[in-house]
Order: sequence, then C-alpha cells, then structure tokens
Amino acid sequence: MKKFVPKAVYYEPKVREYELGKRLLKEYEEEKIPMYEIENHNNIEEMRTKQNREFPNMKQNLIIGVRKTHKFVPNNKISDYLVPYTSSGCTAMCMYCYLVCNYNKCAYLRLFVNREEMLDKIIKEANKSEKELVFEIGSNSDLVLENTITQNLVWTIENFAKNNKGYITFPTKFSMVDDLLDLKHNGRVIIRMSMNPQEIITKVEFGTSSLKERIEAINKLKNAGYNVGILIAPIVLVDGWQEKYKDLFITLKNELSEDVKKEVFFEVILMTYSYIHRKINEEAFPNAINLYDAEKMTGRGKGKYTYKKEVRNEAEEYLKKLFKTYFPENEILYFS
Repeated sequence: MKKFVPKAVYYEPKVREYELGKRLLKEYEEEKIPMYEIENHNNIEEMRTKQNREFPNMKQNLIIGVRKTHKFVPNNKISDYLVPYTSSGCTAMCMYCYLVCNYNKCAYLRLFVNREEMLDKIIKEANKSEKELVFEIGSNSDLVLENTITQNLVWTIENFAKNNKGYITFPTKFSMVDDLLDLKHNGRVIIRMSMNPQEIITKVEFGTSSLKERIEAINKLKNAGYNVGILIAPIVLVDGWQEKYKDLFITLKNELSEDVKKEVFFEVILMTYSYIHRKINEEAFPNAINLYDAEKMTGRGKGKYTYKKEVRNEAEEYLKKLFKTYFPENEILYFS
C-alpha cells in the first residue's frame, strides 16, 4: 500500500519541542503540504463544522500533537491494561469503527510525538509488577499503519524489548510488517491480525489490506518469532454470512503457515453499530451496503445497536462448530 500523504497537516506548536515532531513538520514542510497551527488536537473548530458527507475528505488530514492523557485502563481480555499510545484514529474508513464516536473529533489520524514519556510509563509499570503484565498499545489506532509514517512501532519494539519484562500487544488490519521482521523483540511482542471475509473487507473495511495480504503478513511475523493471534472481528451478519465465514476458515486453514496454525490463538467479536455510524455512512457512503438490520439488531445503551441475544447465540454456536472443524486445538480467548 502507498504511504499516506495528507492533504493538510494540523499541528500544536508544542510538537516542535520533540525530536519526532520536528522531523515530521520538516518533512511535510519540504513536501509543501498545507500546514495549520492549532491550539488543541482534541478540539479543532474547523473540523467540528463539517457535514457528514465530508467524512472521507476529513480522513485525508493529519493532526500532530502531544498526548496529555496517560491513564491506564484495566482490561480483562487480551491484556492487563489498555494504554493510550502514539496515535489515535486511522486513515482507513471501516464503516463500523468504534472510534467514530464523534467523527469530527477522533476518527481521523492523530499522531502524538511525546513517545518517550508514554513508553517510560509502560516500562516503569512493568518493572514494578510482581507478575508479567500485558499492555495493549493499539486500542485507539492501527500502529502498523502509523509506523509507515512515524516508524514509532520499530522504535517502540526495539526499546521495550531491552527491558525484558512484560509484554506489549496490538491488533492490525494492515500488512506492512517488513520493517518489524528483523527487530530484536525478545518474544515480548504479541501481534494480532484482524481477519474477515474478503467481501467484508472490500465492502466495509475501506482502505485496509486484503485478506491475502493479512495472511501473508501474519505468516511473516510468526516466522520472525513474534507471538501472534487472530481476531475474527468484527463479525458482520450480512445475508449469507454463514458461507462467507466458512470460506474464511477454509482459507485460513489452507494458507496460514504450519507454525502459525500450531500456536495461534483467536479472539471473536461480533459487530457493534450505532446511530452515529448510520448517519455518517448514509451521507458519506451512500452507495455502500447498509449494516443496520432491524430484524437482527436491538438497542444497547445510548444510540448503540448490537445483535439480539438469539442472533448472537446462533452465530456463536455456528462459529464454534467452525473452530471445532478447522482449528480444534487452538485456544479461543473469548467471544464478545
């Protein structure tokens, strides 16, 4: 995939106090990208006045700032903590993305240049713990994608692995992993690849790597000694979903390397949708498929939709049969 070149860069003046910030601004200045100084990466008035139909255009902007929130959130799934890290948002446009809670605030890609502060806090927390902690550093963005712009993931893995205590983990929908393959990660990094049927990727996960590319990437990562997992996520129950996901499992069984199939673990997540998603998608992607299904979905909380209990139960039962058929020896960490 081509490197992301923003149409415009918005930046906080404080980023010039950081090595990464100075490098990025110099690079974009030399490329003659339009640049605008802002007071706060979290509150850009120009973005807040945009209409829903402008969503794809807004995704072409890049925001550079300093992360001020460093609160670790306890997590009981793949990690011990969800950790705010070097980016938020993404250049891709997945129609269900949970970061589109407020599209004119947190959907586009924001880069944070104070990486030293963030990694130092992770290492200190890892070192003071009696047990080996796992830190999820990719819950707010896709760090493989971000790495093509900042090289932050290379920097993070190299510096975290020197500590030799604790683990970092992150999910991705992107295949640009070659820069990670020769790093000395010391087995301290868990990389989880999100998989979906190619039809879902094409019609719903705009701007992400293909299924074939994702499979090739996870095979490379395992060959390089990384711990790897697969998210079957989010599962979108469109018409004919059973055959689509059966075909996905067959493809994974046939194309994952033997080393991956021997040790990979799985996470399974059904799609959650929202009223905000519906309104943005209707105006920004008027010709795309409609992910809202009143027959299968029910309200959950303020403006949220989830699949009805009986629909979820049916999907879980079917998927467990697929796992029993194609990956009977592999661990499923959770269904969500």
